[in-house]
Amino acid sequence: MIELEGVPELIDPVMVAAFEGWNDAGDAASTAVAHLDREWKGEVFAALDAEDYYDFQVNRPTVWLDGGVRKITWPTTRLSVVRVGGEKPRDLVLVRGIEPSMRWRSFCNELLGFAHELGVELVVILGALLGDTPHTRPVPVSGVTSDPDLARTMDLEETKYEGPTGIVGILQEACTHAGVPAVSLWAAVPHYVSQPPNPKATLALLNRLEDLIDLRIPLGELPEDARAWQLGVDQLAAEDSEVAEYVQTLEEARDTAELPEASGEAIAREFERYLRRRDGSGPAAGAGGHATESGDSPSYLRDSPSGRTRPPMPQRPETDAEAGTEPEAEAEAGTETDAEAGTKPETKPETKRGTEPGTDDGSEGSPDSDSPGSSESSDSTDSTDSSDSSED
Repeated sequence: MIELEGVPELIDPVMVAAFEGWNDAGDAASTAVAHLDREWKGEVFAALDAEDYYDFQVNRPTVWLDGGVRKITWPTTRLSVVRVGGEKPRDLVLVRGIEPSMRWRSFCNELLGFAHELGVELVVILGALLGDTPHTRPVPVSGVTSDPDLARTMDLEETKYEGPTGIVGILQEACTHAGVPAVSLWAAVPHYVSQPPNPKATLALLNRLEDLIDLRIPLGELPEDARAWQLGVDQLAAEDSEVAEYVQTLEEARDTAELPEASGEAIAREFERYLRRRDGSGPAAGAGGHATESGDSPSYLRDSPSGRTRPPMPQRPETDAEAGTEPEAEAEAGTETDAEAGTKPETKPETKRGTEPGTDDGSEGSPDSDSPGSSESSDSTDSTDSSDSSED
């Protein structure tokens, strides 16, 4: 039974969820929810029972000392609420955790129970995937939904993805069947620099979320972190002529694909964001990372455990359009390696080991090969390494 005695009545609540693991390339999505929780000082009001949903050999608990007393933090999913004031007050219900190892339907039903009791009007699920996108360009962010009416009214793309999925796809479908409006926002992370953190992708997700729910989000030091991240990757790429050449090829393909759309709606969106922020707090992202609204999805790459070789040439824009892939390509969203968060970005590209399901070549990737390995547990304030435990 769900009891919410300590939660006040919420104003037009929106649930924003992200899960570490398969759908969280570069930790971009989970870091975005952690940022919201930190900036708005979220208060945890519920945590799902870890015994019901997690394999502790995959997501291990952690031991820590509190005044000389040893304590254990179990991997789980926590819910917190933030109250956003201003001219248009709106409350957020933040869901942050690790992709569950088992009982996904019960997991989603429990989250939907909270959404029903709190009167949630919209569920927004954040995800990040690996793609053929250059780090020097704005991060592509795609908004997708399974609801045709919602796609039409909110100017989103109706997903037609087929293939292996993660908890993001399962939760979105559960919301749709329960009659709860649900949207997924996907950021594309460069596959050749997939190690977390990726503040530029996090910033792009927050910018897109801000546009979606019409709510100004305090960005703190995130724009500066995004600029520093890009400069760091620029320096590393400049030291390797092969990587520099590959990045240039990606840039040319990206610019060619977006040339017809570089006007109108995108410019209007950036101007609206500027108007929201002109009270003195500065621009949302500076040079660090604005979300683009291209409806096309990049091709998703897998990290190769073997040696690093010359990167594959990116697909031509017209080939991508013919492939018919969807931005909700969760099948490749978790291919990042086990690199610790905060490590120096690695820019050596890796070879493809298959393409995403639904592409023209008929090949099909297995999510099991994408498993980034086990990770440590996560609490409501400290982000831990991503873990893939869902598709075994």
